[in-house]
Amino acid sequence: MTSPMTLLAPLFSRHSTPSRLLAEPGPDRDQLAALLAAAVHVPDHGKLTPWRFIRIHGPARARLGEQLAIRQRERDPGAPQAVIDKDRERFNFAPLVITVVACLTPGHKVPEQEQLLSAGCVCFSLLQAAQALGFGAQWLTGWAAYDPQITQSLGLGEDERIIGFIHIGTAREAAPERPRPDPIQRMVDWVG
Repeated sequence: MTSPMTLLAPLFSRHSTPSRLLAEPGPDRDQLAALLAAAVHVPDHGKLTPWRFIRIHGPARARLGEQLAIRQRERDPGAPQAVIDKDRERFNFAPLVITVVACLTPGHKVPEQEQLLSAGCVCFSLLQAAQALGFGAQWLTGWAAYDPQITQSLGLGEDERIIGFIHIGTAREAAPERPRPDPIQRMVDWVG
């Protein structure tokens, strides 16, 4: 019989690869289709499908970075050039960025919180699927995910929210591991 630790090995080995360490090649068309197919196998109360995807790749990455640099200057005219440059380059490392957008249905019997959580599960499933296919990936948000001008430029509607920019590519070097908490220490028993 296979041990639980062996069966769970892919989950135990999951880690984020910082986007600055990601490069070509990224997923090809078939790999991308497989990543997205895996990503939608998430809890979805009410079968609302409360999420969609925006693909950012190729020259669009630099165009989005330029928009971020301009918007950062508008938000903070005194921002140091290093901050502006970081925003300009933010999407230029990974060859593919999948933006996961929560598509909320206000007033539905399924609370908006559960709809948001479903979209969050999509982000995590994308990370797992990318790693399973041998890619590195990182889930990022940052100020751009919440800025009305940037979200409008990405085509979001009034009841839509960016849940994550999932950067996917080939790791140029091993990602650093971080200490993990002891989960038993994070648990309490409720005894009524």
